[in-house]
Amino acid sequence: MSDDKRRDDTGGYGTDFGDDFGTVEFASDDKAPTISFGDDTGPLPHWTEPPTAELPRTSHPSADDDVWTTFSKPAVQPTAPPPTTERRLGLFDEPIDVSSGSYRDEPTREVNYADAEASAPTPTPRREARLVIGSDPTDERLRRPEPRPGQSGQSRAGSNTGPTSRPPVTRGARPAPSRERRSPNYGRDLPQAVTAGLVLAAAFIAALMWRPAAVMLFIVAVVGLASVEFFNKVTEKGYRPATFAGIAACIAGPLAAYWIGDGSLPLVFTFAFAAAAVGFIGAPSVQSGPLPNVAITMLASVWIGLLGSYAALIVRYSTESYGVPGFDVGTDTLFILAAGVVANDVFALFVGSMAGRTPLREWISPSKSVEGLIGGTVGTFLAVAIIGTQSGTWDRTSEWILLALVISLLAPIGDLVESMFKRNLDVKDFGTFIPGHGGVLDRFDGFLFVLPGVYYLMLVIQPWVQ
Repeated sequence: MSDDKRRDDTGGYGTDFGDDFGTVEFASDDKAPTISFGDDTGPLPHWTEPPTAELPRTSHPSADDDVWTTFSKPAVQPTAPPPTTERRLGLFDEPIDVSSGSYRDEPTREVNYADAEASAPTPTPRREARLVIGSDPTDERLRRPEPRPGQSGQSRAGSNTGPTSRPPVTRGARPAPSRERRSPNYGRDLPQAVTAGLVLAAAFIAALMWRPAAVMLFIVAVVGLASVEFFNKVTEKGYRPATFAGIAACIAGPLAAYWIGDGSLPLVFTFAFAAAAVGFIGAPSVQSGPLPNVAITMLASVWIGLLGSYAALIVRYSTESYGVPGFDVGTDTLFILAAGVVANDVFALFVGSMAGRTPLREWISPSKSVEGLIGGTVGTFLAVAIIGTQSGTWDRTSEWILLALVISLLAPIGDLVESMFKRNLDVKDFGTFIPGHGGVLDRFDGFLFVLPGVYYLMLVIQPWVQ
């Protein structure tokens, strides 16, 4: 650049930027600093001078002189809508006209946020998706309570409380114990139940007095009918178990135990499981539900067949080939056992109905109470002690106490287990074979857990040894 272009009007070197910025000059070392931005800032110090640590002094321009304000503010200031007005564009409305900055055919409505928030539906928590191969048809999430004829919709089908309606219990909440006195309504036809019970007791006692083989026929009939009831009921509820294999196992278990002994039981139920599993191999697809159906088949086989087989093992101790000479160990033991279980059930029913306050396991059976459990225990001890005085085998006080303790602990467990399964299936009873009691399984449920306990107690203390 030539000297004429670099020199300004005053004769110095620099560039004139007009009135806004002034003239910028670059002086030599022998001149005073002459660089400046207009007249208001003053000259800047030379770069060789030491710093003064002073803040620069600037003037405060007015809003009219601020050239940058046009970049920090929008060109058009929007007007805030009223707090109760909400402009919404529907899903199928006309699109927004971007060029004009307006909405076409946009509906405007007044929204009351307080009412809208109060009437908004409660969001349902979303469950994670699962891949399900086969299904459990009795899953509680797939069931809906069906009111019985003449009842309100609050009464749940399958409740163990009979026709009385109870308010539904919220899932996940622990129900509060009922403090109201229960009326003496036993949930069954009492005269009919007593009559049926006396007939069963007479048949059982007659078989005991005749011979062990007659007792075995009674046991096989009870176990077989109970298994038929169970498989019929679960089939009604949507399961497809291996019914033939399950019933065959339940009947073969007591027969094999009576004939060979407890060493035959593993073989019987191994074959039962193999037959049930192999039967589902021929199914057309996995939708036949092999896992739940084989599982429920083996549930009946073990619960009814295996536990019922211990009655045959007890009776076996009264046979000529395996019994104890001079003692009717098997029939005596089975008779005291039956009397203790029946006394436990009867006393628990009466005491619980008259004085029951504290539920034992309300989600399983609201009618069972802690007071009823105590009453059943007292009744069991009384029955075992009274009958034990007439027994030639169990004739010691220590033996009575142990036997009554085993019955008092295991009989309520057997009753609760059966009630739990009925609750899961939403049924009142497994059958109607015994008037006033329901089915055979409903009547003999308390025996199933007691039988193995008493059998092994008999082997340990050997009451026939004097």
